[in-house]
Amino acid sequence: MTVIEIIRLILGSLFIICGVMVFIFEIYGVFHLKYVLNRMHAAAMGDTLGLFLCSVGIMIFSGLNFTTLKLILVVMFFWFSSPVSSHLIAKLVMRTDDKVDKKLSFRGNLSELEKKLSQDKEA
Repeated sequence: MTVIEIIRLILGSLFIICGVMVFIFEIYGVFHLKYVLNRMHAAAMGDTLGLFLCSVGIMIFSGLNFTTLKLILVVMFFWFSSPVSSHLIAKLVMRTDDKVDKKLSFRGNLSELEKKLSQDKEA
């Protein structure tokens, strides 16, 4: 093995190990947090970061070829789809959970927030 191959092996392994660690923390957050919005946030953030780190590790292993381009496109797809799906889930929870104002902590009343959001939507 040459020095460049050893460096690629070490860097790729470090990225994959970091990605797996992020996935482990994500799983912990999903199963141990109490409220659905907290779980959703842990899953969304963990997926995007963990997938990015593991994909970069695989890209380092494979070198510069067509597989690297495909992995970049997969990461871009997940970066666009994960925040959108997380936002839709959070919006669904806000609209369907009657006790959401007791579970969340923010300044103001929930009805005031909804009025402001509807006014912004109309404008």
